Amino acid sequence: MTKLLKRVAALSLVGASMLLAKPNIAILATGGTIAGSGESSVKSAYSAGAVTVDKLLSAVPSINEMANIKGEQISNIGSQEMNNEVWLKLAKRVNELLKRDDVDGVVITHGTDTMEATSYFLDLTVKSKKPIVFVGAMRSGSSMSADGPMNIYNAVSVAINKESNEKGVLVVMNDEIHSAREVTKYNTSAVNAFVSPNTGKIGTVYYGDVHFYMTPIRKHTYQSEFDIEKINSLPKVEILYAHANDSEIFVNAAVKAGAKGIIHAGMGNGNPYPTTQEALGEAVKKGIVVARTSRVGSGRTNLHGEVDDEKYGFIATDNLNAQKARVLLMLGLTKTQDKKALQDMFFKY
Repeated sequence: MTKLLKRVAALSLVGASMLLAKPNIAILATGGTIAGSGESSVKSAYSAGAVTVDKLLSAVPSINEMANIKGEQISNIGSQEMNNEVWLKLAKRVNELLKRDDVDGVVITHGTDTMEATSYFLDLTVKSKKPIVFVGAMRSGSSMSADGPMNIYNAVSVAINKESNEKGVLVVMNDEIHSAREVTKYNTSAVNAFVSPNTGKIGTVYYGDVHFYMTPIRKHTYQSEFDIEKINSLPKVEILYAHANDSEIFVNAAVKAGAKGIIHAGMGNGNPYPTTQEALGEAVKKGIVVARTSRVGSGRTNLHGEVDDEKYGFIATDNLNAQKARVLLMLGLTKTQDKKALQDMFFKY
């Protein structure tokens, strides 16, 4: 009987220790406003990426109560400086970390200017079911009512939440949870700058209280066919923005510069100006992949609307905006130049 009681007591202690064990979260810092600092708390001027990850995390000591936190500096730049090299470095590092048993999720601090593109890149290239959460800030850490600390607290809360598994890359801003595929920056300076115009947010997080209401259904992360482990560079893809009285100048410039793909942000349902349309058609004949999207900001760019896509050899980008369409086309071109296969990717991802 004594042995049995000891055994029960031992099992109880193991169970208690398991309950007390905190998840392990890696926080990777890339810079941006969330790591920014300025001389005044009431003026908008500041330097992005001025604060290191250790100092950034010291502003949110309460996250250590809910998780074992380890910070790592990947870059320290304003996100307007983000480039393919940092994307590849970041995605490969996240893949490495999430393969480890002692890492339960990753939070990435990032500038807001290009966060929607970086998060979508990782949504297509990280092979894990574990939570990956991007977070940023619209006000620097030295500003009055800085939003970074609360956003970080909420991002870690999402990363340790079991319901965040298998949802792909998430973006947490202003008490909202968004899918990386859908989210975009819709305002230059407001704290509620991030929205998902076609689908809406997928959840909320209020002082760490997480609630999900929807699940992304397009292929992502562990379902993705894109493998970047042996890729050290990405094909050159340019974005061209349509307007009234447009011309072929920038199409020809992109062709001359060696672009492998062109994303054309057209008017309305992705419509090019006639002169531009002909130039894009000529680019296709030279082996360049041309994908039509819209400058409108929401809605679907349909195949064979006002544009005869079959005649010109164009593909359509579904409801991806230009910056996300560029990400998918770059990755698609690492696998194939077949237009039908590339078109199918825009319907799957």
